[in-house]
Amino acid sequence: MYRFLRPLCWLWASPTTALGLVLGLLGVATGGRAQLRTRAIEFHGGLLTTLLKYTPIRAAAMTLGHVIIGRDAKVLDHCREHEWVHVRQCERWGPLFVPAYLGCSFALWLMGRDAYFENPFEVEAYAADEARRAQSDAEPHKD
Repeated sequence: MYRFLRPLCWLWASPTTALGLVLGLLGVATGGRAQLRTRAIEFHGGLLTTLLKYTPIRAAAMTLGHVIIGRDAKVLDHCREHEWVHVRQCERWGPLFVPAYLGCSFALWLMGRDAYFENPFEVEAYAADEARRAQSDAEPHKD
């Protein structure tokens, strides 16, 4: 079913993706790199490294629509699954994703709570990380 809805998901997320592309291309223009992955276009390095270091949480990576920006390739490898959760969230929320994410963080901050780790968007992404780790730990390892 998703295969038929995929073009609509891309269209719905396109305003946020456009913002990600602008940042990604700025990274490439300043020495960064780009790579196409199944679900997203990834950018890393260049000015993106500095930009991410100066976010309030000193982010290692960030998702904007179908674009994932990261400090470097190793960081992207480490947090790719987490960021793909955010890609799916962007597909659901479309142009409302960034305002909804920031609105949740602001409301949590006003209540004296953790604006990042208690944000429902991050809670979902970290829960997916935990589920993947548990599944990986439960699978037999071939040595």
